[in-house]
Amino acid sequence: MKITVDGLLVYFPYDYIYPEQYAYMLELKRTLDAKGHCLLEMPSGTGKTVSLLSLIVAYMIAHPLDVTKLIYCSRTVPEIEKVIEELRRLVAFIEKERDEKLKILGLILSSRKNLCIHPEVSKEREGKVVDGRCHSLTASYIRERHKYDESVPICTFYEKFDMDGREAPLAPGIYNLEDLKIFGQEMNWCPYYLARYSILHANIIVYSYHYLLDPKIADVVSKELTRSAVVVFDEAHNIDNVCIDSMSVKINRRVIDKSTSNLQVLERTISEMKEEDAQKLKDEYQRLVEGLRDASIARETDVVLANPVLPEEILHEVVPGNIRNAEHFVGFLRRFVEYLKTRLRVQHVVQESPASFLKDVYQKVCIERKPLRFCHERMSSLLRTLEIADMTDFSPLILITHFATLVSTYTKGFSIIVEPFDDKTPTVSNPILHFTCLDSSIAIKPVFDRFQTVVITSGTLSPLDMYPKILDFHPVIMSSFTMTLARPCLLPMIVSKGNDQVAISSRYETREDVAVVRNYGQLLVEMATIVPDGLVCFFTSYLYLESVVASWYDQGVVDNLLRHKLLFIETQDAAETSLALLNYIKACETGRGAVLLSVARGKVSEGVDFDHHLGRAVLMFGIPYVYTQSRILRARLEYLRDQFQIRENDFLTFDAMRHAAQCVGRALRGKTDYGIMVFADKRFARSDKRSKLPKWIQEHLKDSLCNLSTEEAVQIAKRWLRMMAQPFSREDQLGVSLLTLEQLKVRQAKETEEKTDFQEAEPMIY
Repeated sequence: MKITVDGLLVYFPYDYIYPEQYAYMLELKRTLDAKGHCLLEMPSGTGKTVSLLSLIVAYMIAHPLDVTKLIYCSRTVPEIEKVIEELRRLVAFIEKERDEKLKILGLILSSRKNLCIHPEVSKEREGKVVDGRCHSLTASYIRERHKYDESVPICTFYEKFDMDGREAPLAPGIYNLEDLKIFGQEMNWCPYYLARYSILHANIIVYSYHYLLDPKIADVVSKELTRSAVVVFDEAHNIDNVCIDSMSVKINRRVIDKSTSNLQVLERTISEMKEEDAQKLKDEYQRLVEGLRDASIARETDVVLANPVLPEEILHEVVPGNIRNAEHFVGFLRRFVEYLKTRLRVQHVVQESPASFLKDVYQKVCIERKPLRFCHERMSSLLRTLEIADMTDFSPLILITHFATLVSTYTKGFSIIVEPFDDKTPTVSNPILHFTCLDSSIAIKPVFDRFQTVVITSGTLSPLDMYPKILDFHPVIMSSFTMTLARPCLLPMIVSKGNDQVAISSRYETREDVAVVRNYGQLLVEMATIVPDGLVCFFTSYLYLESVVASWYDQGVVDNLLRHKLLFIETQDAAETSLALLNYIKACETGRGAVLLSVARGKVSEGVDFDHHLGRAVLMFGIPYVYTQSRILRARLEYLRDQFQIRENDFLTFDAMRHAAQCVGRALRGKTDYGIMVFADKRFARSDKRSKLPKWIQEHLKDSLCNLSTEEAVQIAKRWLRMMAQPFSREDQLGVSLLTLEQLKVRQAKETEEKTDFQEAEPMIY
């Protein structure tokens, strides 16, 4: 169908549109007109992706000079693939309606691991290994060596692309990962470098958050993108954590030991080069004398060597004299590594600011701030000069130089915490140095400054007012949309007590209480007896999950549960969890029914959709507060309080409730789906917790559903499931939750008579 949204002709590739989709597109249009940023929360399963793509592509067609590119960021490869398929459908619909071929190039950019077609390298399973082997076949000095010695292996796909691919960019069309690989095999071109090169010409790019938010990767991949691009961060409820992770570094004793070995290899390699070809080292020294900007011209576009965070103005400075010489630089690094080794010999926790750390390193080993600032760039230059083939071996030392550059560049918004042991193994001496970012706005600020419009959207962004504070930006639009339903297809309930009237809660004081654990088990068994097919449970942590399941075995809860459904458990091992998930789906598909015990913030809570029979009910056992004794968390809370006036409890509650909403939201993946959401903790009934749930869940969470016992919840769920079992087709939705072509015409004609303000006119149909 074709509609107008605030005067803009939008092609929508479906026969009907939800009211919330139209409202969503209207707010998005206003954001693009204002050339500002926005926060938009839209319920799961209501067509958020197609609404975004339809409106922005229509805007690009109508205003080609104002919006030249769409950069769509999502988190996982399956989500990215879904976006590109929706885009393919949209473009096909527009071409059919306009009866012309659109000159739109849309493609996915992913890691080498997902795009490599080299017969040997593509067999590797680890991303870092693939990156390292790719570099060892494509580096300029390897290719130069191959000219004189054909036994030196190179990548023929890269060579063919370098020879022909840059002259013949991709033809207009929509390319997913498989399309790029097939095209690469047909042309004998490397799909990864083809995609990297093609993003300069592409109208629509779909890739991971890290390609924009991680400075090491963004400097290489996204530096050429223009200001007139629109950036969309989808599923962005955890965007602050992604920002913080991209700017943080963790160093332990193993990294230090491997760095020492790396330095020994570097010393040997430098000695050998001095004997064979001293001129190369002299040339490198001369380049560094001329300044980093000239030195970086030779830098290959490799993520492994990309600089973490050097500001633009520093690139015009000259590299300090005491690290220009290769031998001097290795000696400098050795002193710094030895200093870090002494810092890890601690018996108690140490916390300090970067300024204090720099003062101490100067006093102890006479290392100044300025040479530290250039460490990463100097390391990259040295590795290129020494013609190191496999960069993977040097990743520990590269991490150390990354830390050196960060700690000397940023004095505000970071903290250094040295712990004598890991939280997971408090009895084993395993010292760790955390260089932790406390301010998520540091990583995302360049994105807000650089692009005219950034859209942050998800199904669980409530409360919206927290994001502008923690990301330090000023959105022109902030909106939360509800879900229009022809039937109440979600049933949220707060179960606050068991049948014995004992209050249930996961709070630390009561989590070992036998009565509470028994009541949780009884709730699960009773729900398993009435809920068909799949049932998913979420616990607050792996430790709590293990503790509760062990108690359930002793109490006979597991035996009772297995009479009704099969039981699968998520673990911290990714392979085990994938197998459990596969068998859970198989059990649901065959009609046997299954229960999956998972953890909030785990793999299952973020990347898996339990649509239809795979998740008829979701139980949230407790409020998933983050581990509050973590010193890193406490440092961040202090920073948020001092810099942004955000109280500790407000942030902790906000963080816990967004994860709880994300977990229960797994049950409802569309308007024809239905599911039960059980919040099993008495604290959910408090107004400060309930008010932080998304608007689309709150409006179904009536007061009568907020203080239930297990038996009451089961009876309500029984009646509701009986109602949901009545025949219901897509056509039944037309009366309430869909706007068809005819309905839009009638609605528009009626409201045009009443309205005088033309700017608020409803959509016109073509």
